[in-house]
Amino acid sequence: MKRNTSIKLLSGTEIMTDKFCIRFPASTAGCKSQDEEYCIVDLDGQERRIRFHDYGEIYDIPGLYEYLFYEKLKCTSPEVVAGLLVGAIGKSSVRISELDVLDVGAGNGIVGELLRQHGINSIVGIDIIAEAAEATRRDRPAVYDEYHVEDLQNLSSDARSNLEAKGFNCLISVGALGYGDIPAGAFANAYNLITDGGWIAFNINAGFLEKGDSTGFAQLIGRMVDSGVLKVIAEHQYCHRLSVNGRPLSYMAVIGIKERSVPEDFLS
Repeated sequence: MKRNTSIKLLSGTEIMTDKFCIRFPASTAGCKSQDEEYCIVDLDGQERRIRFHDYGEIYDIPGLYEYLFYEKLKCTSPEVVAGLLVGAIGKSSVRISELDVLDVGAGNGIVGELLRQHGINSIVGIDIIAEAAEATRRDRPAVYDEYHVEDLQNLSSDARSNLEAKGFNCLISVGALGYGDIPAGAFANAYNLITDGGWIAFNINAGFLEKGDSTGFAQLIGRMVDSGVLKVIAEHQYCHRLSVNGRPLSYMAVIGIKERSVPEDFLS
């Protein structure tokens, strides 16, 4: 898939790359929200329009996810969230090697790989997208102890039994919450798989934590904190990545401790 081609940026300049020829839309009128963003990729002389949230299509093309989001759009979230988690644990009595992590919305294993580098030895991934699991097996086969392709709002009985038996004491979710990818109910179900006293690390578009949010996250997280379900240890607002027009996308990273499970009535 590597080739020597040029990429035309929004500024009109071109750079040479041996990876992909990617073009962002000349007009961003059709990308009014993050969920609508797309790019046009030249694959062996054929142009293919790919919406950013159609992750299955992106994962199918080796290296495209990393090149698009990390090299071109400067995504920093794995390092930010993992760094905050490791920093918070370093100030506690818990050793990083004692964590049994559930990586929610694991994608193609970038976050899991980073956690391994930080010294975490036990990581299980879960994602609703089969192509994500396939990409992880292709690109990062040694990262996860197990990888489940499951809908967290409708877990199979076998997967539920397996996950509940793990006794996870840490949940991490990076770049996966909101926009229908992992709705509030799915996040709550994943949260409830973590043992009381376990570590929680996630990020989310800052707009989803504001009044008027339609995703349900503002209400859910607010109730979790106010009722003592989640004890927040650290918060950090930062630039998750750039949009297709170069605008910073503001996200909030949250590190906390699970005090107890999310009650069912929180989601009604």
